[in-house]
Amino acid sequence: MLARLAHVIARHRWKIIGAWIVLTLFGGFAAGQVSKRWYQTFSIPGKSAYEANQRTLKTFGTGVRPPNVVVFHTSGDATKNGAIRAAMLRVARDNPAARTSSYFSTHDAMYVSKDRHTTFMEVYPPGSPTFSTTSGASAMLAEAERGLPPGIQAQVTGHDPLEEASTHGGGSGNILLEAGVGGLGAIVILLFVFGTLPAMLMPVAVAAAAILNTFTLVWGLTYVTNVSIIVEFLIALVGLGVAIDYALLMIFRFRDELREGNDVETALVETMTHAGRSVIVSGSTVAVGLLSMVILPLPFIRSIGIGGMLIPAVSVLAAITLMPALLAVLGERINRLRVMPKRYVDHGHPEDGAWGRWARFVLRRPWPVAITGAAIVAVLVTLGVQLNPNESQLKNFPGSGTAIAGRAMLADARISPGVMKPFVTLVENGGDPQAVAAKERTVPGILGATVPPGPGWHRGQNTLVEAFPAIDGAAPGIQGVIDRVNGVLPGTSATLGGVPAQDRDFVHAVFGNFPYVLAFVLVLTLVLLTRAFRSVVLPIKAAILNLVSLGGAFGIVVYIFQMGHGSSLWNITATQAITAWIPLMIFAFLFGLSMDYEVFMLTRMREAYDETGSTDRAIELGLARTGKLVTSAALILMFAFLVLSSSPGFEIKEFAIGLAAGIIFDATVIRALLVPALMRLLGNTNWWLPHWTRRALFIREERVPEAVVEA
Repeated sequence: MLARLAHVIARHRWKIIGAWIVLTLFGGFAAGQVSKRWYQTFSIPGKSAYEANQRTLKTFGTGVRPPNVVVFHTSGDATKNGAIRAAMLRVARDNPAARTSSYFSTHDAMYVSKDRHTTFMEVYPPGSPTFSTTSGASAMLAEAERGLPPGIQAQVTGHDPLEEASTHGGGSGNILLEAGVGGLGAIVILLFVFGTLPAMLMPVAVAAAAILNTFTLVWGLTYVTNVSIIVEFLIALVGLGVAIDYALLMIFRFRDELREGNDVETALVETMTHAGRSVIVSGSTVAVGLLSMVILPLPFIRSIGIGGMLIPAVSVLAAITLMPALLAVLGERINRLRVMPKRYVDHGHPEDGAWGRWARFVLRRPWPVAITGAAIVAVLVTLGVQLNPNESQLKNFPGSGTAIAGRAMLADARISPGVMKPFVTLVENGGDPQAVAAKERTVPGILGATVPPGPGWHRGQNTLVEAFPAIDGAAPGIQGVIDRVNGVLPGTSATLGGVPAQDRDFVHAVFGNFPYVLAFVLVLTLVLLTRAFRSVVLPIKAAILNLVSLGGAFGIVVYIFQMGHGSSLWNITATQAITAWIPLMIFAFLFGLSMDYEVFMLTRMREAYDETGSTDRAIELGLARTGKLVTSAALILMFAFLVLSSSPGFEIKEFAIGLAAGIIFDATVIRALLVPALMRLLGNTNWWLPHWTRRALFIREERVPEAVVEA
């Protein structure tokens, strides 16, 4: 089928290129249009705290955003200071849609430090947040400071102001611009890989076409279902990665076939038959990894799965239609216009080069190589299992400005960081809020609970109770506090809400269902790879090594950011936790991309084994012929993710560095050490396939030649 497609593409190459140019130009237009239609809300349907917060939002107009905390410090008794009270009134008047509470509205001492020199005001902003929502801390501070006499300090802190401080006021960055910079880095690396201008430009052209045409499909998808703005990152970065991976694979094979003396069309047919098949298998595994997100009970993550699945689909389509058409047009000219010295130009026969020498070394010393790789993996996986998927505590947010100063002011006054993420309990249907507050005050871990007056806290039959935990809303013990509060609420018509409880709902929803995601990915991947490689051992080994690779990537993230060894390079202190969405997205990215490398290698090894019947020869040829391909692709992706790490926001830095390090770890330790060493140790067992499996998966019987060399 792929051979016939190659002949058709060769005959109609200009028509195919023209169609892709038109579609890509339209994709540029679609990318601009879809930017107005992204879904920017996180929802956790069916979870108690999330539903309580949504009902609070509907009734009171507030309830889903954490409060800004306006902190005042004076040398005297802050509760008797008229200037502070007047400043709080100004802030409240300047934010009429917000819900506020303070000592002056409740006369509750939980809003005041023990020495009474520091007090604070909670300001809950109205509406739902989006990725572009700002905290308004600067305007709030200006209003609070207006008219304050000397000797009184005011600052505005809280979760959102601290998050803004961590981005250094840089906003969310421009993902398409960053992808463009990543593309420039890819060009430089491709120059060293190929050495000729046509070969270098084609992967970039295919990646651009794949990315922009994916935006077209996602634009259409937004009219059918909500699509998370995170898909924009996936399209730009995964699209760049997989499209260049597939283009590299096709070009490497095409040039090999030309060097073997084949004419252009024969070389194209061979390229499509072998490399094209690898592209389809690889694209299927990447799609499976992303599609697995639909299992999680979170609409925005499901949209990532559906939208993300389109990326490898379009990249595969571009690789098996646009790329062959370009190859047919260029033919032998792909090796012309040399722009690098001859020593950098690929002359073929990689088994005689550095990768061939490395492959033969592994074949001679499989145990030392395997033990070395396993030792590195063991260290990183041990770190990886210590991953704490949770939002970082507010004390670990980096940055400067009023948010950081306000946080320090609270800490100096020995006021709990829990005031920046309060518990808010919704009492409905005429329930007794005072009784609820009294119950919550008895809970260990709760510093105080009160029922603030005013319409922002009372609406019809519904009332809100505010409580401050004694620890940060993301601290390790917060789950116990939440459980204890929930334990005193039955029979009170009350439901615990607030940001800490909703954050825990999110973690439970994601990681409580993650085993099903993993099972889905592993089963489908095993089926796909068993059919592709006609072996049950190779897919099982590939799946295990991919999980090990993920564990290693998590270990790198834990070591650098959670533990803080080297995080100062990005002006970040130890976070003690990794934001819950980061491990999930690393899984979605890395599982598919690392499986790409595995498929590229094993396809060549299987092909060599079918030709020679020798496992050793298959390992040598497979590793030699794909080593440069895999490392080049990994370097390109690493550069793209390093560019992303320059974006503002410590969470994006964690995500980008985790991916960059994970990609290189996979391409070196996993693919260059463990894969060939383990295959050498397994010997002919690599190719074992029971007859019932052949029948179940409709795998054709194929003759395997007699072994010519076998260790």
